[in-house]
Amino acid sequence: MEVRLRRVYEPVSDDDGTRILVDRVWPRGLSKDEAHLDGWEKDVAPSTELRKWYGHDPAKFEEFARRYEAELEEPERAAVLERLRDSAGRGTLTLLTATRDVEHSQAAVLADRLRDGG
Repeated sequence: MEVRLRRVYEPVSDDDGTRILVDRVWPRGLSKDEAHLDGWEKDVAPSTELRKWYGHDPAKFEEFARRYEAELEEPERAAVLERLRDSAGRGTLTLLTATRDVEHSQAAVLADRLRDGG
């Protein structure tokens, strides 16, 4: 299983495989055609409250990841996570986010969860 992370603003790569946007909000200044998405799973994104609390502050990432992991247990998010797991099982899955710091994003938490099989 190969799960990759990329910014949605980066050029499409031939080895991206299935490209899924995992942000709740559509990326600013990007058209749907430019995004080249295979899907948009906004229901797996963190809650608005958690996203606002985190504010992409790397010092809060560990606690953000812990809280987000708990949210991923909720039925709606868990169902999307299962779809992502199925997609990753069929080939390369690239999780896309508009966040500048991809390594400290919900996409990174999702990728780790998928890679770990959890």
